[in-house]
Amino acid sequence: MREKELRLALVCYGGISLAVYMHGITKEVWRLVRASRAYHAGEPDDGGSQGVYRALIGEIEALAGLRVRVLADIVAGASAGGINGIFLAQAITTGQSLEPLTDLWLASADVEALIDPDAAPSSRFSKMWALPLAWVAAGRSAEKVEALDEATRDEVRAKLSHFVRSRWFEPPFGGATFTGMLLDAFDAMAASETGPRLLPDGQPLDLFVTVTDFTGHPERLRLNSPPEVLETEHRIVLGFSDHGADGRLGAIPDLAFAARATSSFPGAFPPFTVGELDEVLRTRGIAWPERAGFLRRALPRQFAANQADKAVLIDGSVLANAPFRPAIEALKERPARREVDRRFVYIDPSPGTKIRLGSGADKPGFFQTILGALSDLPRQQPIRDNLEAIAERSARIDRMQAIVTALRPAVEEEIGQLFGHTLFLDRPTPSRLIAWRRRAQAAATTRAGYSYAAYGHLKLSGVVETITALLYHVGGEPGQQRWRRIRTAIEAAIAARGFGGVAPSFAGKESAATIDFLRTFDIGFRIRRLRLMARRLSEIEAEGAEASVMRNAIYASLAAYLERQRADDHPQLRQQVRRLRGEDAGPLLDALAQALDLTTLDADADRRLAEAFATLDRATRRALLLAYLGFPYFDTATLPLLQGEGLDEFDPIKVDRIAPDDAVSIRSGGAEATLKGIQFNSFGAFFSRAYRENDYLWGRLHGAERMIDICVSTLPPTVRMKPGRVAAIKRAAFRAILDEEEPRLTAIPALIASLRVEVG
Repeated sequence: MREKELRLALVCYGGISLAVYMHGITKEVWRLVRASRAYHAGEPDDGGSQGVYRALIGEIEALAGLRVRVLADIVAGASAGGINGIFLAQAITTGQSLEPLTDLWLASADVEALIDPDAAPSSRFSKMWALPLAWVAAGRSAEKVEALDEATRDEVRAKLSHFVRSRWFEPPFGGATFTGMLLDAFDAMAASETGPRLLPDGQPLDLFVTVTDFTGHPERLRLNSPPEVLETEHRIVLGFSDHGADGRLGAIPDLAFAARATSSFPGAFPPFTVGELDEVLRTRGIAWPERAGFLRRALPRQFAANQADKAVLIDGSVLANAPFRPAIEALKERPARREVDRRFVYIDPSPGTKIRLGSGADKPGFFQTILGALSDLPRQQPIRDNLEAIAERSARIDRMQAIVTALRPAVEEEIGQLFGHTLFLDRPTPSRLIAWRRRAQAAATTRAGYSYAAYGHLKLSGVVETITALLYHVGGEPGQQRWRRIRTAIEAAIAARGFGGVAPSFAGKESAATIDFLRTFDIGFRIRRLRLMARRLSEIEAEGAEASVMRNAIYASLAAYLERQRADDHPQLRQQVRRLRGEDAGPLLDALAQALDLTTLDADADRRLAEAFATLDRATRRALLLAYLGFPYFDTATLPLLQGEGLDEFDPIKVDRIAPDDAVSIRSGGAEATLKGIQFNSFGAFFSRAYRENDYLWGRLHGAERMIDICVSTLPPTVRMKPGRVAAIKRAAFRAILDEEEPRLTAIPALIASLRVEVG
């Protein structure tokens, strides 16, 4: 039985009131990962859509002999997507429930609840002359409102009137009011029934939330002339991690800070400041002992200048509505215990053309141009650059795999001639593995000729870069100046120990020092070797071989190396890194070498692999030994292709989207045919509970459909479900959701009845 992890990296867009729709989607993501964990733990079926997912995972196992574990371990979001991402991440890491949030969204995401008390009209006669402006603001949404049932139409018209007649030239929604609602949501989750963490031990959950620094902070750039310039940076990414075990992303005030700041939509909410949160916490009697440490991490420039309290933060989607980059960077530190199918799943609640400031045939006017430049255009930039970066990464991996496949016959022949056929009749032991791989390494060096020097230089440069990155993250002090200071100190320490800067010699006396350095610090070489073996093993297993013991040995060893290169694994070095101010970095290198302790990890890996080789039949053992001993040849050819970076999660990344346009099993037509929140420039769901119930329900339905699609797509290419089977699974999920939600969603009985007919 093969095992595979379907890993989801979620990227959640902004969408203002479409946050309610995204809550429905993230709820299905949460239910899917809960179903997966419960299935593999042998726990009872909880029913609902979660029961459908559980049955699907079991069906995939029976059909393809593939045990699929679904997990969401990276979440990035902006604005409304940032809020939903924070709550989803909190539920995954703590085991708390998302269910209490549904009632809060339906009740509290309302214009009457969000309006600042000081901004509300003093009476129903206030600004009566402004009532016509409500329908001017409604634009083409007004026609759809008139087509609603009488109760909903009256509710929308009354609340739109109230909204338009509220305080002018200042944000109508209350910042402190919203902060209080966020804290209420965390309290409701904490009071819910708590289950286990929804990720395996050691598998970190990383959360990223974008924020915009309105006034900006200075960043230094190095040039040729002048040597340094200052520019103003407005983008901020708030990062959180539970470090793979502790079940805590951060203190609740930290998370509330991120949720309130990322969703501070310009014109609707006042800009967020630390003082606002301080006052709300004081009023509620909530302590925030982590305050200084959090502000140092979140606002390092402002904190260093004692200006963190004065920072003015606005909506994260203004400059980074689709935060792919931090999610991609998080791939560099993911542990791997089995085969990985990595998906980037982005949630776009309203895809397609975003600018609707008049007909396409008309030239935009003065105010239309200004409004578009200030709001719509920056936040609605397409994600082509992000997708191209992912595609280029995947293409490099594909090219590398093709090179490895093409080189394999020649490398296997070389290894066969080097060791002779009797090698593969022997039982590998740890000492034999060490001797064999050193002999293969020496042969690869000789056979590569002068090109090996270039490979060696690239490899050493990569090790220095890895050390710098690890120590930089251990220190926890951001900034390019800090990065360069660490890099310079490390290079000087290496040079003092026998290298010429980062240009080692691979001959003569200096070669021993170079080899010793690589054996001490080159963790990437070990990881690449194990990943090559894992890929070769997958090919062998696809041909019918049984090698579960070897698979477990490879991934257990790989996980140990990957864990050791995480900054979280070396907190004892933090103060030593922070004290590095141009002095000798040799003691720090020695401390890092002791912390990495690659000698012990190597010994453990050799023992596991030797024991696993003994369980294989002769043909399988020979094929894997050829891959293991031939790795120096493959690495010499492929490392330059990968630009010295090696591989993170070593298979190409697939990208999936969740949007109304992609879920058409029930109803086609996209957001226009399903969602109410897109009205009033995406503020629509704030004006009616019926609108919110509508969007939440469609979010669950669309989320369920796409989760099923993504799960089914992880099947091997040679395995297909019977015709109509996937549609039947989706219908079961839709019916389960309708049955579950009908008692709660009392404002939309007609929609539920219609959906039952459409589902069939």
